[in-house]
Amino acid sequence: MQKEIGRLYVVATPIGNLEDITLRAIKVLESVDLVVAEDTRHTLKLLNHLEISKPLMSYHRHNEDIKTHSIIEKLLQGENIALVSDAGTPGICDPGEVVIKECIDRQIEVVPIPGACALINALIASGVSTKEFIFLGFLPLNKKLRKEKLDEIKNARKTVIFYEAPHKLLSTLDDLREILEDRQVVLARELTKIYEEFIRGNINEIISKAQNLKGEMVFIIEANSDVQEDNWEDISIEEHYKFYEKQGLSKKDIIKKIAKDRGVQKNEIYQKFVDF
Repeated sequence: MQKEIGRLYVVATPIGNLEDITLRAIKVLESVDLVVAEDTRHTLKLLNHLEISKPLMSYHRHNEDIKTHSIIEKLLQGENIALVSDAGTPGICDPGEVVIKECIDRQIEVVPIPGACALINALIASGVSTKEFIFLGFLPLNKKLRKEKLDEIKNARKTVIFYEAPHKLLSTLDDLREILEDRQVVLARELTKIYEEFIRGNINEIISKAQNLKGEMVFIIEANSDVQEDNWEDISIEEHYKFYEKQGLSKKDIIKKIAKDRGVQKNEIYQKFVDF
């Protein structure tokens, strides 16, 4: 009789406050055969706090290729494995993506165990639009790639989110000052911890308050509403309307322009804004 294949559980862990661990995450950590962790010392503290004793395997950026094979073999032998990062959700700017893809290719079940995620927690308390957003991870160090990302931020018609380390904060703020003008920025730091803080304002106001800050940072940046897109289908008709409304155009002229931009009859657009 063929042995049943194990499951890979992708387990979100607290990003600061240990009380943010979910009941389901605890049950999974109690039940699995092995916990694969970004830093075993860090995860051991969490397991000790939860009074859970499990074998640990390290799995980080520098050994992903080597350890992925070992993890797959254990899963194929029937072991259930929990994958965790140091904090938050594995695979989001943390190790995990490689082994998850390999499991899918091997038809090994991957089970997400939801929980804390810094970018989502920062966004929902930011006061910036949550309707659509772009997450950029960490900005590249390479000058060319960094400029490309900064241009993306400058021209983004959606809320932009990215992470930054404290020792790079001031240089990143200087870069942002060159492109953001008066757009609203929220700098969230130390999320869920004692010194959790949200700093809000335009980029110059953020810079004036951002000296000597510590802890992991999340930037939330307001969309650029002044950028015209060549492909209008990428935005909603309502956003299209507001784009021209900010230019001071009348309702009649706005409808004409939207119809022309989208290649449709004016009546079709007019019907959408009868009571607008």
